[in-house]
Amino acid sequence: MTIILAIARRELSTYFSSPIAYVIMSAFLVFTGLLFIDSLSGAFREASLRGFLAGETFGGLLGESINAAFVLLLLGPVLTMRLLAEESKLGTLELLLTAPVRDTEVVLGKFLSALVTMAILLVLTLYYPILLWAFASPDTGPILSGYLGLALLGAFFLSVGLFASSLSNSQIVSAVVGLVILLMFWFIDEAADFFSGLPEDILEFVSPRAHFTDFARGIIATETIIYLLALTAIFVFLTIRSLETRRWR
Repeated sequence: MTIILAIARRELSTYFSSPIAYVIMSAFLVFTGLLFIDSLSGAFREASLRGFLAGETFGGLLGESINAAFVLLLLGPVLTMRLLAEESKLGTLELLLTAPVRDTEVVLGKFLSALVTMAILLVLTLYYPILLWAFASPDTGPILSGYLGLALLGAFFLSVGLFASSLSNSQIVSAVVGLVILLMFWFIDEAADFFSGLPEDILEFVSPRAHFTDFARGIIATETIIYLLALTAIFVFLTIRSLETRRWR
């Protein structure tokens, strides 16, 4: 555990000593701020975070196509693209792998640093519900469950981005691969329209988008939490396996 924390601290110092973390944070706050404003700008205004969390607005400009989770999906691969790809390009990854640390510790340390950065992003957006609580009486349940959904989805997005970063020496390639994988998961429920019965149910369940909509509406299902945690664990495991193959190259 000490090694994992040491790697995480090293990565966090790298994040915040370069512009990348501040650019990502600024972009996230700009887009989510627009979503928050959009949720309050419709003809039938209400004190809620529907525009921010689920993209649901009443006459707003952005509609249901974009929400905070989708913005997080776009930024997740950018946040993780350098974690393994940059070290591989610079040759420092080989030095790290030959040090007395396990591949699991390397991956978990880097994943933890990305999780902390994402947590900071979400904490910064607490300004939106605080405003609602200060000037209105919003329903607290959907807000809390929505943030839980954002945290679970964010962890999944980061695990996919970290896996993509382990596949290439190029940060750009890693970001694109991670984004493609995430978009496939996000929109896979669209393919459910071409099926019926069990295949349709499976495709709808696999897509994280439908699950997040439930979180944003205040619905917390145990199977959804288990599913998202399992997806995260699978991609972290795949990252460890990908890293282990470098020892045989």
